[in-house]
Amino acid sequence: MDPATLTAFLAPFLPTLMQFGGKVLESAAAKTGESAGSTLTENALKKAGAIWEKLFPKVEAKESAKEAAEDVAKAPDDADAQAALRLQLKKILEADPDLAEAIAQIMQEDAPDGTAGTQIVQHVMGNQNQVIGQVTGGNVFGNITGNVNL
Repeated sequence: MDPATLTAFLAPFLPTLMQFGGKVLESAAAKTGESAGSTLTENALKKAGAIWEKLFPKVEAKESAKEAAEDVAKAPDDADAQAALRLQLKKILEADPDLAEAIAQIMQEDAPDGTAGTQIVQHVMGNQNQVIGQVTGGNVFGNITGNVNL
């Protein structure tokens, strides 16, 4: 499991996840799902909750990891806080390969509605407009035009 991907995925949810600790799925998913009003947000929160329930005991047991998670919860967009959490998650996952595998499986699962974990829907009008691509397994899908150096 890539700690950078995991940190980027969890960061927006950490303010909620840190409030509920290891009881995320019962508490946070129900509460936030009601206010979010979005199936996509609900599904992502449930996935984040399932991951956090596995990670929480390890984060709670390691003071530096707990502090890093609290910092990201206070400022989810802070790159420095995310870097500190990423380092702590890397150490936790390297020390427990079974946990890393379990989290990787959760990240790869489809949403409960059967859709893939990441979807990008775009409506682009006009010539030369920007579009978003998706990188999966090192392969880039989409058109590359213009002055591009790879």
